Amino acid sequence: MHTCIHAYMHTCIHAYMHTCIHAYMHTCIHAYISTYIHTYIHTYIHTYIHTYIHTYMHACMHACIHACIHTYIHTYIHTYIHTYIHTYIHTYIHTYIHTYIHTYIHTYIHTYIHTYIHTYIHAYMHTYIHAYIHAYIHTCIHTYIHIYIYIYIYIHIHIHTYIHTYMHTYIHTYIHTYIHTYIHTLACMHACIHT
Repeated sequence: MHTCIHAYMHTCIHAYMHTCIHAYMHTCIHAYISTYIHTYIHTYIHTYIHTYIHTYMHACMHACIHACIHTYIHTYIHTYIHTYIHTYIHTYIHTYIHTYIHTYIHTYIHTYIHTYIHTYIHAYMHTYIHAYIHAYIHTCIHTYIHIYIYIYIYIHIHIHTYIHTYMHTYIHTYIHTYIHTYIHTLACMHACIHT
């Protein structure tokens, strides 16, 4: 009896457990896991992630970020920076620096330097140098050349007149007259002696 019951239990119950319960577990639970949970994970969660979160991220966040970038940053760049560059810097450059360059430097160049060049240097050149050249140098050259010409004419005339007159008149006349007279006298004396 013990052997028969034990064999029955071992054979029938174990076979039942192995066949029916294991088959149930393998078929139903595995099918449940494979079908329901996998389908749930694949369909619902993946669809949720792909559809809802991705759509949300792509649609809402992209729209939000793009709207934020487009609205805030672009508005900031276009409005504030561009307005700052166009209004402040351009106005600063055009108004202050250009006005400074045009007004101060140009006025400085036109008024001070041009006036300095025109008034001081030109007046200096015209007054001092021209007066110096005209008065001093011209007078000096005129006086010097005039004196030189005077000295040259005086000395030349004096030397030419004196030397020529002296040499021609005195020396030539004296020597010629004396020598001619002396030779003529000697000749007469010589002729008288030999006669």
